[in-house]
Amino acid sequence: MSAGGVVVAVDDALRPLLPARDRSAGRRVLPADPGTTVGHLVQAAGVPLTEAGELLVDGVPAGPADRPGPGATVEVRAVARPQPVPAGGFLLDVGLGALGRRMRLLGLDTAWSPEARAPDADDAELVAAARAEDRVLLTQDRGLLMRRALPAGAWVRGATPDEQLADVLDRFRPPLAPLTRCPACNGELTAVDAAAVAERLEPGTRRTATDFSRCPRCGRVYWRGAHARRIDALVARARRLSGR
Repeated sequence: MSAGGVVVAVDDALRPLLPARDRSAGRRVLPADPGTTVGHLVQAAGVPLTEAGELLVDGVPAGPADRPGPGATVEVRAVARPQPVPAGGFLLDVGLGALGRRMRLLGLDTAWSPEARAPDADDAELVAAARAEDRVLLTQDRGLLMRRALPAGAWVRGATPDEQLADVLDRFRPPLAPLTRCPACNGELTAVDAAAVAERLEPGTRRTATDFSRCPRCGRVYWRGAHARRIDALVARARRLSGR
């Protein structure tokens, strides 16, 4: 404890969000101010409230609006998993395009920010889209998650798309519907007869493939092709991770 400040101590799962110098200790000492709330202190330590579960002040449950005194210790538990997914599904920040493609292959309603917004859209527009479309915003930008207007968000762990997907599936455990969405635009696929798309197929595909689907939104046609085994492995791994 610090007589002149407030100690913010975090669960191990939240340590990566602290400044590098504080991660090994898992805590950060911040100045005490009578008007400073628990929520402000948690975010000042580097942890967005979207990532915070139970909060305690000196061992007593507290809320984000409570005001701890000098010398207090604020404990921050990680958010409980799994979390519900909003009715609108997911919205991914610009840097998570590869993750978005994998999520769509699993049938998850996944909007990706560059597709529906201008390339120079700012954070406020992204938050407004999440609110308007009732989506949870997935990002690795902590500052974006700290915006007050954001209705639901999550910091995505992992350096690779596969690691990121594992984190999202563990956190939300969404129901999966593999191969029902267009990986390119998120449209819902519909089954079509081979004759309806024959002119768009190579001769070899017409001879070997039997089941086809098409995206009404962008017109792309899909069938089991060269990537089928890789996609099957992705789906099998996702089912194990999500328990579905």
